[in-house]
Amino acid sequence: MLDADLKTQLHAYMERLAAPLEIVASLDDGEKSRELLSLLQDIEPMSDKITLRTDGTDARKPSFALNRPGEDTGVVFAGIPMGHEFTSLVLALLQVGGYPPKVSDEVIAQIKAIEGDFSFETYFSLSCQNCPDVVQALNLMAVLNPNIRHVAIDGALFQDEVDKRQVMAVPSVYLNGEHFGQGRMSVEEIVGKIDTGAAKRQAEKLNAKDTFDVLVVGGGPAGAASAIYAARKGINTGVAAERFGGQVLDTNSIENFISVQETDGPHLAVALEEHVKSYDVDIMNLQRATKLIPGENGAPHEVQFDSGASLKTRTLILATGARWREVNVPGEKEYKGKGVAYCPHCDGPLFKGKHVAVIGGGNSGVEAAIDLAGLVKHVTLLEFDDKLRADAVLQKKLHSLPNVTVHVSAQTTEISGDGQKVNGLVYKDRNSGDTHTVELAGVFVQIGLVPNTEWLTGTVELSRHGEIIINDRNATSIPGIFAAGDVTTVPYKQIVIAVGEGSKAALSAFDHIIRS
Repeated sequence: MLDADLKTQLHAYMERLAAPLEIVASLDDGEKSRELLSLLQDIEPMSDKITLRTDGTDARKPSFALNRPGEDTGVVFAGIPMGHEFTSLVLALLQVGGYPPKVSDEVIAQIKAIEGDFSFETYFSLSCQNCPDVVQALNLMAVLNPNIRHVAIDGALFQDEVDKRQVMAVPSVYLNGEHFGQGRMSVEEIVGKIDTGAAKRQAEKLNAKDTFDVLVVGGGPAGAASAIYAARKGINTGVAAERFGGQVLDTNSIENFISVQETDGPHLAVALEEHVKSYDVDIMNLQRATKLIPGENGAPHEVQFDSGASLKTRTLILATGARWREVNVPGEKEYKGKGVAYCPHCDGPLFKGKHVAVIGGGNSGVEAAIDLAGLVKHVTLLEFDDKLRADAVLQKKLHSLPNVTVHVSAQTTEISGDGQKVNGLVYKDRNSGDTHTVELAGVFVQIGLVPNTEWLTGTVELSRHGEIIINDRNATSIPGIFAAGDVTTVPYKQIVIAVGEGSKAALSAFDHIIRS
C-alpha cells in the first residue's frame, strides 16, 4: 500500500512513539477493506509499540480505531486516510502513542477541562485541503479528553450516510448527531464553540494589553510579512487575525511563489505562522475586526472585535484580504453548503456521478470545470461575458472534454432547490433574453474575490470596488494607518505581491513612528 519512500518516512516518525497503541480494524470482504488492511499491515511493523487487531465490531466498514491498550481513546477513521488525510493518520498515531501535541499549554488545559459528552463525526474527502485541520483538531481533543470522541469519515466510501444527511460540502462536522459546522476550523475555534466562556475570557485578556507600536489586522501573506518586518525593528508588534493564513488556506496548488517551486496553501500558511512566531510578535487568533476608531491629534488608533475585545495602537496596518465573491441571486445563501460550493477541490468528490455547474469563465472557473469533469457526470460552465477570459491553454483543454457544456453571455438568475438541497439553476441568455433551466445537484461559484472592508466604511477612503486606497508607501487616507495585500487597490492579487506590500507597509509604519 505504501511505497518505499513513504515507509522510510513513516518509520522515522514511529520511532517517536512513547507508549503502546492498538490499531483495531473493522473489516468486511470488500475491496476497500482489503486496501485498508494492507495499509495497516504496512504500519504495524514500524514500531514494536504498535499492535494490529482485526476483530473490531464497528458498523462502519472499513474503519479502524486507535487505542491505548485497555482503553477506548475515541479516535476512529472510517475509510482509508490517504491523500491529504495521511498526515492526520500519522499525527493520530503519534498522539495516541504519547507524543506531545504541538499546541499551547493553555489550549491543552482548556481541552482537558471541558465537561460533558461530545461525540463528533467529520465527513471529509481525500482531495480536500481544508479537511485535515478539522480532523486533526478533533482527534487531538479526543486524545486529551476522555469525554470527547471523534470519527473521521471518508464521504466517498460511505455514500449512503452522505446522502441521508445530505452532506454536500466538506469538512462537515456533526456533534451528538446534530450538525455542528462546516469548513475549515482550528482547534481553538472548535474549543471556543463548545467552551462558551472562552471568548469572554479571551476578550478580557486582550482588553488588558498595552498600546502596540504596530498592530496588524489580518494574518494572510501581507499580514505575516508586515508583522515580521515590524518585529525586526524591535518595536511592540501585534497581529489580530480571524484565521492565520487567510485566503491562502483555500488555495490548492501554488507554483509561483518565488524560490518555492511547488507547495499548497495550508503548508504555506503554516510556514508563514511559524516564521512570525520566531519573532517577538503577539499573535491573537479568532479575532474578527468590526470597527475602526481612528485616533485624533496623535492619540492611538483603536480596533474593536466581535469578541468584545478592543486593541489600541500607534500605527495600524490593515491586511484583511478578500473572500470569494458571491453571485447574489435567490437560492445562493439558502443552499450554501447544500449544493452551493466555492471550493471544487474540497467538495467535488461529493458530486461524483452527478451534474454540476460552474459559474465563472476566468482561470479559476475553467480550472474548476476541468477538475470537476474528471469526477462528475457532466459540467455546465456559465460565463456572463460574451467570451471566456481564461488562458488559451486552459480553454483548449476545457473544449476537449466531452462532458462539459459552455454557455457564454449567460446571466445566472436563480439557484433552485427542494428546500434541503440544490436541484437546479436558472440563467438568462443575454443576447436573446430567453430563460433556461438546468437540472443539477451542485453549483460551484468561481467569480473572483471581494475585499473584506465592510467594517471600514466611513473611515479610510475606499475605491468604488471597496478596496482600500493606498499610495506608493501603502499609506491610507488617515495618517498612521497603512494597508497591504488583496484588500487594497494594488493591482494583481498575488501571494508574492502581498508579501512585498506587507513588508512595505511595515517599513512605512516604522518610518511614521520615528518621525512623529
